[in-house]
This record gives sequence, structure tokens and C-alpha cells, in this order.
Amino acid sequence: MSPNIGMSPVNGSHASNPVPQTNPTLAEKFIQSAPQVPPTHPKYATELVATTLKGACEAGASDIHFTVGASEMEILWRIDGVLQSVATIPKAVAPNVIARLKVLAELLTYRTDVPQEGRLRESVADVEMRLSTFPTLYGEKGVVRLFATSEQYRWPSDLGLPEDLLEELLDLLHETSGAILVTGPAGSGKTTTAYACLRELQRVAGNGKSLVTLEDPIESVLPGVSQSPVNRTAGFDYATGLRSLMRQDPDVILVGEIRDRETAETVFQACLTGHLVISTFHSGRAAESISRLSDMGIEPYLVRTGLRAIIGQRLFRRLCDCAVWSDVEADRLGLTTRAVRIPQGCSRCNGTGYRGRLLLAELLRPDLKEVGRVILNRGDATEIQETAEQHGFLSINQRATHAVTKGWTSPAEVRRVLGFRDR
Repeated sequence: MSPNIGMSPVNGSHASNPVPQTNPTLAEKFIQSAPQVPPTHPKYATELVATTLKGACEAGASDIHFTVGASEMEILWRIDGVLQSVATIPKAVAPNVIARLKVLAELLTYRTDVPQEGRLRESVADVEMRLSTFPTLYGEKGVVRLFATSEQYRWPSDLGLPEDLLEELLDLLHETSGAILVTGPAGSGKTTTAYACLRELQRVAGNGKSLVTLEDPIESVLPGVSQSPVNRTAGFDYATGLRSLMRQDPDVILVGEIRDRETAETVFQACLTGHLVISTFHSGRAAESISRLSDMGIEPYLVRTGLRAIIGQRLFRRLCDCAVWSDVEADRLGLTTRAVRIPQGCSRCNGTGYRGRLLLAELLRPDLKEVGRVILNRGDATEIQETAEQHGFLSINQRATHAVTKGWTSPAEVRRVLGFRDR
């Protein structure tokens, strides 16, 4: 838990009552800028929302959670992929806070029984924000997603990809047909990578290629690219929009996400008829993406012929300079190195031991002869990965182990992101 913002003590004076904290450093910083008016004041919700959005941007958060419970609302920030509690407020003012967020996102404040989504019309420090509300047992929950500014991670070379993988990816962007899938779990930076690829294509080709997107929603404006949002309520979904886009004479199509069989089938129709398609796909490993496509009913020969590459990626927290070396954790991971760095915590990293994130990725080529043979024989994900590794494929697990030996991240962080599978 974290400090209560506006909770009144027994004597009724306006003060902050400290309670056990998830991250004392972040909570202390937040409490210093909290509204100076009592929760009953008409401007309390407005000031609290403004303070929360500004503070989250300054802290480098990717998401803000407004979670309502039986007696209070808790505010949490996701920083470097981990949720951290920064404050709690009285439950009585929670509806006002969500209502204020809805006003900023131009949503219906009187509808509290259905989920709603919208983009906040006001930005902080040029950071674009999107609100999602959802009804829960104790009231509406709100989550604000913060998007990196257009000046960040613009090109593939800005992403921090391994040099060998970056070089191969840039070569693949010169292809005139086929599909490049960017895979990983939610929050692994898939859309950021896809956008960077599209910007690279626009920079190289200029007006010589027609670049179009179909997204849900549009997360960033790309100059020189024709972007379209899907509208499911009007029957304009990914599959319908993609079929129409193919009649718009595009060279490159970015599809925000492959979510179902119909979209997957249309993507493969596009990439086999002279279009380069870039899309994202939820999957744990690159090899698992092939199994998932098979489960969707995509025939192995289409996967083998249509896919140019599958990029599987994960984000790991990068160790702060305050980290120290330890030989105990190296033994637990079974590493040959004698010592690894482990987090300690200081004021610069808000006591977490980590600052910033590290992108690690794997690139699987289904069109390689040996891998393609396994795919055509309907081999499972493990067989596909083992075959690929025999021919030079470096998995995320292998790259993560290398990152640990270099002192970039910790064994605990590797276990948090990847679990114990395949270790």
C-alpha cells in the first residue's frame, strides 16, 4: 500500500496518513505534489488527475492504474514493466476521478456499466495518452496508457536491437512481398518496433511507395503514411478493412494486430499477392507463433511461403549503476561466469535497483530450408525452435543469458520476464 491522499485523521484535519508503501521513494515524491484542497473540494479530482498524469510522465511510466477497492482507490504506475503503488484516495471521490478522466477523453460520464475507450485530448509533455474504463465489483476502474513521443524510438536503430538482428531486419524491409510478424506478450514493445520499421521504409522510399496502416487504435501519427482506424461497431474490422486496402494499390501494409483466423487469412492473401505486410501477434516465442497460426487454420505451406520473418521480443529492466556483483545468483542460473550483478536500489532508481529497459529479441526465418521442412511436416514449436537453433538461431533465452553475464540485467529479472521454462 501507499500514502493516503486526502484521508482525514480522527480529528478531522486535512492531512496525509502514511501506511505501508510499495515504493516509498515514488510515494513520497507523489505526496509532495498532491492536491492541497480537501477531497470534498470541487477541484480535488481535477487537481489529482492533473498531478497524477504529470507525475507519471516525469517518472517514465507506461501505464497508470486507478483501481477501486472496498474502501479506497489505489493509484499505481507501471514503470519499466512493473506496477508500483504510489497513493490511495478515499473511495467516495473515486467516481469523480474516473469522471474527470472521461471528460478529458470525451467519453460518456453517465455510462458506468460498460467499458469505454478514448484518447485524452490534453497531453502532458507531448506524451499521447489513451484511457480505458471497465466496470468492476466496487466501481469503475480506469487505466491510462502513455505512448512515447514521436521523437522516441523513431528508427529500428533506436530500439536497441542486437546488431546481428538489426542488420537482418533492415535487409528484410527491402522485400517487396511477404509478412514480417512482431510477436511477444502485451507490453513488450511490438507496436513500437512495427512503427519504427514503417518509418524506416518511408525514409528510404520517400513517396516512391504507398504505405498504409489499419490500426485499433492509431497510436502515433506517421507523416507520409495513410493511417486508418478500425470501427467494429460499424462493421469495419481488421479483415474487412484489409480486403478493401488491397484495392487501394498499397506497397506496404501495417496491420495493427492479427487477432483471429479471418484476419490471419487476409494477411496471407495480401503478402502472397505482392504486398509487404507488417503486423503484430501475441505469442510467447517466435516458434510458438507458427503453432498459433496453425491452430487458427492457416495451412503450413502458406506459413512457409508467406512469412519472411518472425521477430519475438521482450523488455527487461536494465540494472542501475548502484547494482553490485554476486556469485550466488550466477550459480542459481547455472552460468559459467563467476559473478553477476544484482539490484541494490538508490535515489536515482527510486529504490528499485533498475533504470530503463533493455530490448532483447529473436528473429526466426520460416523460409529457411530446414525450418521450412519442419513447418510443412507440422512440427510443434519445440521442434521448430530446436531445428532453427541448429542453424544459427539465437533465442531470447540465450540472449538473456548473455545480457546477464554482461551485467546489463539481473538473473531475477530474467526469471520475472521469462519464468523458469527452458532454463
